[in-house]
Amino acid sequence: AQGTPSDRLQVKPPIKQQMTAPSANATVEELESQGDRLRAPKSYFDALDFYRAALRKDPTSARLNNKAGMAELQGEHIGESVHYFQRAIKLDPKMAAAHNNLGAARYEERKYGGAAKEYKKAIKLEQDASYYSNLGAVYFSQKKWAQANEAYSHALQLDPDLFMRASRFGIAAQMSSPQDRAHFQYVLAKLYAKSGNSDRALLCLRRAMENGYKEIDAAYKDDEFANLRKDPRFVELMANRPLALPN
Repeated sequence: AQGTPSDRLQVKPPIKQQMTAPSANATVEELESQGDRLRAPKSYFDALDFYRAALRKDPTSARLNNKAGMAELQGEHIGESVHYFQRAIKLDPKMAAAHNNLGAARYEERKYGGAAKEYKKAIKLEQDASYYSNLGAVYFSQKKWAQANEAYSHALQLDPDLFMRASRFGIAAQMSSPQDRAHFQYVLAKLYAKSGNSDRALLCLRRAMENGYKEIDAAYKDDEFANLRKDPRFVELMANRPLALPN
C-alpha cells in the first residue's frame, strides 16, 4: 500500500485546539475530510473527534485508524497512538505509513530497537525518504554513526530537499543536546559535500559551528570535503568562524 505525505509522520509541532463537533448525519468521507482539515492547523484533538466518529461508522478502515493514531501522537498521547497504529497494521499489514508512524511512536518512547524495526518494515514496503530519515534518527540517537550516515544518505538520494524543509521542526529540532544538533548538521554537511552540493554543505557547516560543534577542524581532513576545501568560501568560513549561538 502506497502512502501519501498526509499519512506519515516526521515532525512534532506545537499543539493547537479549536472547538467543533462532528455531525451524526455526516458520511465517513465527510468526517475524515473534516478531520484532515482540522489536523492541518494543528487542532489535533478536534481532528481526533472526527476520526473517531468516522471509525464508529467504518471501524475496519486501516487508513482512519492510522490518521487517528497520528492525531494522538501529534497531541502527545503516545500510548493511545500505538493502539491505533497497531490496529491499522492488523487491518492492513502492507500499510507502510502505519509501520513508519508506529516507529515514530516507539522513537518518542525511546524504544529505539522497536522504532528501527518498524522503520525497516516501512522501507521494505515503500522506498520513502522520510522513512530512511527516521531510521537515521534512531541510529543517531544510538550513536551508531555509520548506520545513521547510510540511512541519511539514502534519504538524500530519494529527496535532496528533505532536510532543508525539515530543518526547523525536523530531526535536529527534536534533539535535546546542542552538541547532538551540531553533530547532525556536520553529518549533513558531509553528505551534501559528497553529493557535490557545495552551497548546502557550507550552510550545514555554518550551522554546525553555530551550534558549537567541537570537532569542526575534522573538515580539513574528512574525505567528503576534499573538493569543498578548494572552494574559497570554505576557506573564508573556516578562517572566520561564526560564534556559537546561545542555547
